[in-house]
Amino acid sequence: MTAAQPGGVTVRLPSVLADLASGRRRLDVVPSPTTVGGLLDVLSLDYPVLVRRVRDESDAVRRFVNVYVDGEDIRHLDGLATPVRAGSDVQILPSVAGG
Repeated sequence: MTAAQPGGVTVRLPSVLADLASGRRRLDVVPSPTTVGGLLDVLSLDYPVLVRRVRDESDAVRRFVNVYVDGEDIRHLDGLATPVRAGSDVQILPSVAGG
């Protein structure tokens, strides 16, 4: 994987969500927002349908979506207030159910 652009954050998406981001599985967000919530706000400008799949009506991350910053689940950190820094790697993954 290529590193994020200087001053930016890399957002990685699985193919099921990439379809909502013009087919892109990697988004470089420059300049870097300071929190996950800020990052989603920036993404909503270009990819509103993607962000609606990530956030619910109250702007919380949907139960079935997992967001990781540098490999750490934001649910175990500060949620949407989790800091992101230049060079951070953010991965957004919908939960998979099966049996």
